[in-house]
Amino acid sequence: MNLLSSTTVFSFYTMLSRVLGYFRDILIAIFLGTSIYADAFFVAFRLPNTFRRLFAEGTFNAAFIPSYASEKLKGKVQGKRFADEVLTLLILGLFTIVLIVEILTPYVVYLIAPGFVEDNDKFNLAVNLTRITFPFLAFVSLSSFFAGILNTENKFAAAAAAPIFLNLILILSLFISYYFKLDYALNLSYGVSLSGLIQLIFLIFFSSKFYQPSLVFKKKVRQKVKLFLKKLLPSIFSSGVIQISILVGTIIASFQSGAVSYLYYADRVYQINLAIAGIAVSTVSLPILSKLIKNKKVNQANQIQNKSLELSLLLSLPASIALIIGSEEIVNALFGYGSFTENDIEQTALALKYFGYGIPAFATLKIFANFFFARDNTITPFKISSIVVIINIVISILFFKQIGFVIIPIATTLSTWAGVLCYLYILLKIGYLKIIPKFYTKLIKIVFSTSIMSYVFHNSLNYFAKNLSYSSDYKILYLLFIVIFVALLYFLICYLLKLLNLKSFKTN
Repeated sequence: MNLLSSTTVFSFYTMLSRVLGYFRDILIAIFLGTSIYADAFFVAFRLPNTFRRLFAEGTFNAAFIPSYASEKLKGKVQGKRFADEVLTLLILGLFTIVLIVEILTPYVVYLIAPGFVEDNDKFNLAVNLTRITFPFLAFVSLSSFFAGILNTENKFAAAAAAPIFLNLILILSLFISYYFKLDYALNLSYGVSLSGLIQLIFLIFFSSKFYQPSLVFKKKVRQKVKLFLKKLLPSIFSSGVIQISILVGTIIASFQSGAVSYLYYADRVYQINLAIAGIAVSTVSLPILSKLIKNKKVNQANQIQNKSLELSLLLSLPASIALIIGSEEIVNALFGYGSFTENDIEQTALALKYFGYGIPAFATLKIFANFFFARDNTITPFKISSIVVIINIVISILFFKQIGFVIIPIATTLSTWAGVLCYLYILLKIGYLKIIPKFYTKLIKIVFSTSIMSYVFHNSLNYFAKNLSYSSDYKILYLLFIVIFVALLYFLICYLLKLLNLKSFKTN
């Protein structure tokens, strides 16, 4: 297996999903803008979508894959028994959570959007939409279980492709609403839950070759499963620290009109970069790393760690600079239509710019956490993540009144960089990571390649803005051309500098 090629496959489907997601959000921006309907839907979608990211984007796998892989080494029967018991407990737990939230929805909305209470119509709308969207949480969480089965078998394509259904169905619901003059926010909410169900069926089908599920109801939970559950909650918190930070940000931003929408649109843009640079690399590397460590192949494991970090920085550094340089142009091209005003563009771009400074940190945080998860250590990531969240909350609350919602991306970025430094210090101190000399040479090459790309990107944006009426109806085509051109240029430079050598990323 090859780390680079597997990451490429995962990234391709992730990119396809995110492109469709952008198209979906462009349509939402056109039809809903930053209205109360947009704010209400984004709050209703925020909670189940946060859980989607927590479970589906590597967090569940962080606890499940090392445990499941360890049981499979003992035999197929032991592996299936473990998976069946985890699935049963997962179904029971998710059913309970969904039932409780459906009953207590007003209190849940109050917790995640307390600022909505001042507007009774917005609050009630958010409550109704949350009740419709929340079953998505159960479907997508179960989907992550079957994705974990596939990832353990080094089958990443289906798991990466599954989220495409969410975007396809939401796009379809918007067109149906437009054609039949139906309620956009309401139909979007129904589409969310429907897409979760389809996603689950899709992954059950593809995982059936490796695992036939059976429900096991026992009064006593085995020690192996107890140990997994003990690791699960810390791993959810640790791997999902960015999503938790954004959720906290949404709570604070609810006190400022339109701020929830600004953060949502900015979040949507930088998440594609995080998905490729952090989630894709960490998802692919975790099962490989877990198996190497279980087989006590220490040197190979350290090489994979170095390669994971190198690949993550190779993808995240240029993405970071691009978002910082072209935040306004990107937001304008993607969302600057219909109900989305000039002020909306400026505010969203400001949030995106500050998120951009954190892209390498967001990605690296996931990579570093994997180094602990692969060794069945969930406590250290939990402690570091707690520090990150506390710093984030303190900064956000202290400065929200002075500078408004923009403090949220600033706080998220600063706290995440603090977390990266904590991880690096501990990793080096306890010997989980030994940086090989070649890594520093590669890092210099990555910075050099990024510098050239940044120069070309900046000048390309200026050229199109001055000479080709960037603000015209063709602005998204201009942006697409620029992005493809500078991306190809960047990867060409990386190839010439031997940063993209397939053989160097082989794992066996």
